[in-house]
Amino acid sequence: MMVVRPVERSDLPALLAMAGKTGGGLTSLPADDKTLLARIERARKTWDGELEKSEQGYVFVLECCETGEVAGICAIEVAVGLDAPWYNYRVGTLVHASKELNVYNALPTLFLSNDHTGSSELCTLFLDPAWRKEGNGYLLSKSRFLFMAAFRDRFNEKVVAEMRGVIDDTGYSPFWESLGKRFFSMEFSKADYLCGTGQKAFIAELMPKHPIYTDFLSDGAQAVIGQVHPQTAPARAVLEKEGFRYCNYIDIFDGGPTLECDIDRVRAIRKSRLVEVAEGEPAPGEWPACMVANEQYKQFRAMLINADPHTGRLILNAAQLDALQCRPGDTVRLVRLCAGEKKQ
Repeated sequence: MMVVRPVERSDLPALLAMAGKTGGGLTSLPADDKTLLARIERARKTWDGELEKSEQGYVFVLECCETGEVAGICAIEVAVGLDAPWYNYRVGTLVHASKELNVYNALPTLFLSNDHTGSSELCTLFLDPAWRKEGNGYLLSKSRFLFMAAFRDRFNEKVVAEMRGVIDDTGYSPFWESLGKRFFSMEFSKADYLCGTGQKAFIAELMPKHPIYTDFLSDGAQAVIGQVHPQTAPARAVLEKEGFRYCNYIDIFDGGPTLECDIDRVRAIRKSRLVEVAEGEPAPGEWPACMVANEQYKQFRAMLINADPHTGRLILNAAQLDALQCRPGDTVRLVRLCAGEKKQ
């Protein structure tokens, strides 16, 4: 049985181990113990109400109830770009035309943007390869929506998610090699590490301030604009089923797409509902996979079950109640996974 819960200080060794398996490009999960410990502390202070909105961020882990093994991580930044600029490129068009010469050229262009300032961000999604089974990826990614639905007033109107761009097994990024490296004069891995450890001043100091014509980039770089890393494709598909869309914003380092959605239009938030729980054995039958979460802010728990998504009274067994830290009579939030998404 797997459950999503708030991160704890004791999770640091597990997070370090996971950081070593990402293959690069996951900026918010660097293999650096001080940075990860600071991230955990910031999350705990967020739950304790000690931080301003601009500093708040929640971190969750996926845990095996039987063994205590931490299998994955996900996070939410409450409001990006309020303390330091949050950059991406907007993919747009500049037209160069001459009526006299009968020439009209519409050229794809990258514009430096801070358009998502203040948005809430889904980030730091990583599931250990050994645990990529039995619906764990769906639970890890979508559990955040049940938390946001339960505590809606803590988040902003728009939610964004930066998807990891195309990087090969050696850390080579065609977008970075053709664009970023020319301005930052360093390898992608170093820029990725600096950004992940909070040393971001170099971005504002060194990145180009003027529009960039993508025709000047290599063919390889042009081909990966708005494309995701193969391992990230399933995560993109999960978010798109929830209503997220690519609206022509990309990451400044690897060219990966930024997806976005109005928070109240996210399917799992919009369709989740509150039901009372009771103890017992669920009724037999082929029920669809659903997510269920308690409504406890500091002791949030979420898990996958097979249940009737339209039930008015959710029957859970003793182990499920324990995992959710619920008692009979408590209220929980329930929503069905999307069609085709299964627990097993």
